[in-house]
Amino acid sequence: MEVNFWNPEVETMERSQLEALQLKRLQAVIGYALKTPFYQKRLSRAGISRPEDVRSLQELQKIPFTVKDDLRQNFPAGLLAVDMEEVVRIHSSSGTTGVPTVIYLTAEDLNSWTDLLARSIITTGCCRKDIFQNMMSYGLFTGGLGLHYGAERVGMTVIPVGGGNTQRQVQLMRDFKTTVVHVTPSYLLHIHTRLAEFGVKASDLHLRRAFLGAEPYSENTRLKLQELYGIDAYNSYGLSEMNGPSVAFECVYKKDMHLWEDAYIVEIIDPATGQILPDGQKGEVVLTNLVRHAMPLMRYRTRDLAFLHTEPCPCGRTHRRLSRIQGRTDDMLIINGVNVFPSQIEEVIMAIPEVGTNYMIHLTSAGALDKLIVKVEIYSKMFTGDLNSLDALKGKIRDRLRASITINPHIELHEPGSLPVFEGKAKHVVDNREKL
Repeated sequence: MEVNFWNPEVETMERSQLEALQLKRLQAVIGYALKTPFYQKRLSRAGISRPEDVRSLQELQKIPFTVKDDLRQNFPAGLLAVDMEEVVRIHSSSGTTGVPTVIYLTAEDLNSWTDLLARSIITTGCCRKDIFQNMMSYGLFTGGLGLHYGAERVGMTVIPVGGGNTQRQVQLMRDFKTTVVHVTPSYLLHIHTRLAEFGVKASDLHLRRAFLGAEPYSENTRLKLQELYGIDAYNSYGLSEMNGPSVAFECVYKKDMHLWEDAYIVEIIDPATGQILPDGQKGEVVLTNLVRHAMPLMRYRTRDLAFLHTEPCPCGRTHRRLSRIQGRTDDMLIINGVNVFPSQIEEVIMAIPEVGTNYMIHLTSAGALDKLIVKVEIYSKMFTGDLNSLDALKGKIRDRLRASITINPHIELHEPGSLPVFEGKAKHVVDNREKL
């Protein structure tokens, strides 16, 4: 398998050299952080008044964690470490609590981020000959512009279509022979359900790769997309607080995501105690951005659950690999006292061949108990009028879910296209339980 590098010196750096680079960049970030009242106070309590006070990577643990509420409480510019005239880009979250989280970037920050994305794209085997169709939303969302700039730096031809308008997406893919897309997995699944409507088969397209992101999804969803389109689908990881995509990306071997450790320090902690966990053990991902100076964030608690691989990757890169995200500490559902992650349900149902490309999870109250309803679309060929086969499929889905999550769900089967479709981040969970 051919392996390409964007920056081979950094990507294959020996561990000792990589850690020395991390320390140097951490000290620089601390220098910027000390210009903000928020970090001045936090760092002084940890005995840090100048960058040189941190003499090893282990001393990073003296610094308290940063959380999303810290960003909201310091909105809009309380964490800005440079003069506003040095800022060339602002990104922001949607602000579900009423106060958004804002990220500032200098020209140097933007250049570093773009370079990481170019590296990520090359890692998957793409090159300047590719036609890249960006189906992610543009604007304040980091994913759209981030991959756009990265693809342009690689030299790819970029189609900045943005999200939505499925017919136009398919037409552009046909007209310009798109080879790579950046898209949410749920929307790429939806596009496949509509190809026949436009007189197109997946085999008519020139698509070879898909960069998936922006929403949680299971490995079985990735495998289903690869089978439906005959492509390679690559997992990636990022969050707006860390600039968005670029934190970690899969290489051509698809053995989980290389976390770019020259740009981020990663820690895996016990979400309950905050204690550092050993490599290979699942916990909450904590990140320190080493290549952003306008708005430094140190030891940021992402709420994402994952673990680290330390064994070498066949591609030759030395940066440790992050597992696919196993769930989030804040999206866990407690159903009749049992902890359930939506990703567990998706993993099970997407492995069942008869299940189509969309599903919903509904929670309601049934007296003092919770009722779990899993609605799944199934392929049209299953609706033959044979009720026994439909009942058998319901039982199959129910039994496999019960074996995985220990809860007995109610299963509803739906025709293709009957459940809500989301062109942006999919919302698969509806919780209508009475709040006591």
